[in-house]
Amino acid sequence: MTSKERVLNIFADKDADRMACFSGMGSVLTASLSEFGYKFPHVHGDAVKMANTAAYTYKTTGLESVIVPYDMCVEAEALGCVMNAYEDVNQLLYPTIKEKIIHSQEEMTQIKIPDKVWEKGRFPVVMEAMQLLKKDVGDEAAICGWFLGPFTLAGQLMDLNDLFKLVFKKPDLVNGMLETLTDLIITMAAKYREAGADFICIREMGATTDVLSPRNFKQCIDPHLARIFSAIGSPNVLHICGSSNIIMKNMQSSGADAIAIETKNDMQKSREDIGDQPLIFGQIDAYNILVNATPEKVAEATIASMEASVDSVWPSCDIWPEAPVANVKAMVDTVKKYGAEKWARKNK
Repeated sequence: MTSKERVLNIFADKDADRMACFSGMGSVLTASLSEFGYKFPHVHGDAVKMANTAAYTYKTTGLESVIVPYDMCVEAEALGCVMNAYEDVNQLLYPTIKEKIIHSQEEMTQIKIPDKVWEKGRFPVVMEAMQLLKKDVGDEAAICGWFLGPFTLAGQLMDLNDLFKLVFKKPDLVNGMLETLTDLIITMAAKYREAGADFICIREMGATTDVLSPRNFKQCIDPHLARIFSAIGSPNVLHICGSSNIIMKNMQSSGADAIAIETKNDMQKSREDIGDQPLIFGQIDAYNILVNATPEKVAEATIASMEASVDSVWPSCDIWPEAPVANVKAMVDTVKKYGAEKWARKNK
């Protein structure tokens, strides 16, 4: 079974030979930059460099998906925000938004999706990278395109503290803007699938329960996620950062095919709350384990994650680029070694 077949079968609740080890979040490695002679700021705006570095992770580690883009500015940039790629900085920095487009409550009501938004910003770069990946490794590995969830995207367009305050004070105003951003995500998910994406990951990391209450989540996050997942087709994944236990039932009811969690989530409690059937992916610490640990410790963490009853092993967030190839490969190889047994036990 190829990695692509395995991943898609798991999503579709069909027979698989073992668990998969893959991701729907950034996985570019500095080893690929050295291999190709690229500088990190340049891979975000060049389709060939983006595709080559994404494929490198799959080819050298066996991670069973290839994922683009890498940074969190693509949607906001297409809507008019100005991105800082840090091209003159000699450090490993992801692009950030340096000029937001919403500075008042009135402007929140005026946000619009540009005509032919798929031609704006770096959307064309990302879609070209997907097309290149499809030709290169598309028969072997699952291709993922991901988006910020509407609330997290809103935090890229305006001051995040103001957004959080308005969730409490003027939720209708916030929901009006999120409706428009939801339309953008639905539109572009279809475009990503046309370009070659096998599955879509929605990353609503800004809706962490460290800040939002379950009541806020139900009021301003649930409706938009439900509309997204009813519209973008399968397969798809919802990822939310932080200690997401108190919203696991919300995540399940969103309609997502799978839920991705990070290390703060108590997996045993999650299974108690939503049962054994929903697909849950996780939860290898993407920094403390994949960057700082030894391959042996990576293997131990991977086994622990499988024992905790995940359906496939995922990093908890973006793999930090400085993660050694040997560590990422150790995660994958451990799933290859033990994943059949764990999968059979879960599905007997």
